[in-house]
Amino acid sequence: METVNAVGRRKTAIARVFLKEGNGNIIVNKKSLEEYFPLTTLRYVVKQPLELLGVTGQYDINVNVCGGGFNGQAEALRLGIARALVKVNAEDKPKLKAAGFMTRDPREVERKKPGRPGARKRFQFSKR
Repeated sequence: METVNAVGRRKTAIARVFLKEGNGNIIVNKKSLEEYFPLTTLRYVVKQPLELLGVTGQYDINVNVCGGGFNGQAEALRLGIARALVKVNAEDKPKLKAAGFMTRDPREVERKKPGRPGARKRFQFSKR
């Protein structure tokens, strides 16, 4: 099997996923998954599509991720892995879609407006 690549995005994070047959190594920006994501919850989010399909130890995953924070990067990585798994085996798509791993989360940060302290916040009103 040749290398399969896919892209996952979330907020401002972009994850490029390269998936090939192997023994379950996940490398993120030339570091191990445990080294890059020290929180167990983020590692759990990344491995969700693999555990759902039961293919945790079958593929080596190499990832280049940039932008955003840790949470956005982990969720972008989850989407990228799910897309790559569908490229390998299209029959897995209904399972992943039912779990919500195939949809890109469209929520972005609203821009700051001029003359205001934030996107929606106003300066304190003073009548006198």
